[in-house]
Amino acid sequence: MNTDFRRVVTGHDGEGKAIVISDANSTNVLQRPNRPGVALVNFWQTFESPARFDGPEETVDDPLILHPPKGGSVFRFVVFEPEDPEVMATLDGRAAFAEMGAGANVVAGARHPFMHRTDSVDYAVIVSGKIKMLLDDSEVTLSAGDVVVQRGTNHAWSNQFDETCVIAFVLVDGEGETGAT
Repeated sequence: MNTDFRRVVTGHDGEGKAIVISDANSTNVLQRPNRPGVALVNFWQTFESPARFDGPEETVDDPLILHPPKGGSVFRFVVFEPEDPEVMATLDGRAAFAEMGAGANVVAGARHPFMHRTDSVDYAVIVSGKIKMLLDDSEVTLSAGDVVVQRGTNHAWSNQFDETCVIAFVLVDGEGETGAT
C-alpha cells in the first residue's frame, strides 16, 4: 500500500520572507492489523481556532488518533484498499478504533464493522478511486473529484471496488446535537 505522500510546509525566515520549512514524505502513518487495507497519513494539525500560522514547525509528531485536537483540526489522507468481505466479517471495529483513541465512537450492531460517528465536521475529497459511504440506512457511491461534508453522522467507508481509493480529509473539532448511537 502506497503511503508515500510528499508534504511541503511553508513558514518565514528571520526577516519575515516566505520559505519552505520542510519538503519530505509524510512520516505520521497508521496501519494496523485490526483494520487491514487501510492507512491513515497525517499531514498537519492545529490546536486552536483561529489557527496559528506562526506556530510550531511540526505538528504531527504525536501518535495518530482519529479525532482532531479539541478546538483544532487535522489534515490527512486515508488510503482504502479493496475490501475482502470474508475478512471484514471477522474484524472487531471497536478494537480497531480503540487503537486510535475512538473505540467509543463505533456504532454497535451496525451493518459495517467500522460504522462510527466523529464529533467533528469533516471535509472529504475523493482523490482517486471509488468508495461507498455507508450511512444508517442508505449509501452513496463516490468517485474521484466528489466532495463530502460529514457533520457528526454515523458512517462507514467501504471500498467494494477493484482499485485503491484515496480520500483527503480535513476534520474540524465540532459540537452539537446528534442522533442516538
